[in-house]
Amino acid sequence: MQLCNLNIIGQEKEDLQSILIEKELVKAVISNENSSVNTDDKSKIIFKNAIAFSGLINSHDHLDFNLFPQTANHIYNNYAEWGKDIHEKNKGTINAVLKIPQHLRTQWGVYKNLLNGITTVVNHGEKLNTGDDIINVIQNNYCLHSIQFEKKWKLKLNRLFAKKQPFVIHVGEGTDKASHAEIDKLIKWNLFKRKIIGVHGVAMDETQAAAFEALVWCPASNYFLLNDTAPIDELKIKTSILFGTDSTLTASWNLWEHLRMARNTLLMTDEELFDTLTHTPAMIWKQNNIASISANKQADIVVANSNGKTGYEAFYSLNPEDIQLILHKGKVRLFDEAIKEQLEANDLSVAAFSKISINEKIKYVFGDVPELMHKIKSYYPEAIFLVKNMFTALQF
Repeated sequence: MQLCNLNIIGQEKEDLQSILIEKELVKAVISNENSSVNTDDKSKIIFKNAIAFSGLINSHDHLDFNLFPQTANHIYNNYAEWGKDIHEKNKGTINAVLKIPQHLRTQWGVYKNLLNGITTVVNHGEKLNTGDDIINVIQNNYCLHSIQFEKKWKLKLNRLFAKKQPFVIHVGEGTDKASHAEIDKLIKWNLFKRKIIGVHGVAMDETQAAAFEALVWCPASNYFLLNDTAPIDELKIKTSILFGTDSTLTASWNLWEHLRMARNTLLMTDEELFDTLTHTPAMIWKQNNIASISANKQADIVVANSNGKTGYEAFYSLNPEDIQLILHKGKVRLFDEAIKEQLEANDLSVAAFSKISINEKIKYVFGDVPELMHKIKSYYPEAIFLVKNMFTALQF
C-alpha cells in the first residue's frame, strides 16, 4: 500500500510525500515525484489536502470508565474530596454504569481512543481483558492508584525483586497544601528509587519533578475538577512530559478539545506538545518502533483532512470527523467513506467494518460497533455515545 499526497507533521518538506507500507512496517517515505517507480497504481491511496502523523500515544486512561458522564458537583481542592462527594451525591449514576459488564465498558474505551487517532493507550488500574486489540494497550506497568486510595502503597512501591517497568500513580492531584505534601511523601518513601511516572501533578514544583521519570499531563481533567492544572512550563525542565486524556468521568471524549485547551495555556510550544503524544511517550513506555513515520518503523499512521491549514495549525485544528485513515501495524482500523473505493481496489474487505457517522461524516470502523452499542444500551439505556449508528435513527 502507498499513501500519497501527504504533508507529514514534524517532517514537512517542500514536496508532498508518499508513505510506502509493507506488511506491518513503513518501507519508505519518498517524495511524490519519485513514487511512480516504486509501486503500481492499484496500491496507491490518493489523498487531497491531507496531513499524516504517527498514531498518537495516550499515556493515561481508565479504559473501563469511558461510559461515565463527566461527574462533579463543584470545583474541588483535591481528588479525595471529589471522590467522596460524587460517591455520596452521584451514587445512582455510578452504580448504573458499573452494571455494564466490564468487558463491554473496556471495549468502548478502546474505541474511544481509536476514533481520536490514538493507536497506543496506557491503561491505569487493574489489568483488563481487551481481547483482540485493534490498538496497542499497554498494561505491563506497576499501577498504584494514589497515596490516599491505594492500600499498602508503601509496601507495593518498595516490593522486593520488582521488575524494571515503572510505577504509575496519581499524585499531587489538587491545589491545596495537602496535595503538595503528598508528593513529598511519595518521594520520601521511594526507598529503592523506583522509576515513578506521576499522573496529574497539579501541585508539583520543579524540585519535586526531578524525582519522577515522567509526568502525565491531563489538563482537561484538571480544569474540570480543580479549575487549575500543572505548571508544565516549569516542570518540563526537570522531567519528561506525557499527555493523557483520563476517562470520560472527568473529561470529554474528544482528545482534540484537550489538545486545544493545552495549547491555549502556552505552557508548551506546539512541537513540545506534539512530542508529548509521540516521541516522548514512545521513549518512556519503550515503544520506539512507533515514534515516527520512517523506514522500518511500525506502520501506525493517521491521515486527516488539513482543513486548508498547514503544519501544526492543521494538526491542532482537527476533530475525530476529520480523520480519513488509521493504520495499526499496517492494518486498516478506520477509514472515511471518501476513500472506500480506493481501499476496496486495494483488496480491503469492507465486510469486517461497521458504518458509523461522526458529526455527519461517514466512517468505517473495524469491528461491530453498532452491536457493541446495542449490548451496552441493554444494560444502561442512558448511555451516551460519540457516534451515530448508520443503521438506526438513534443518536448516541
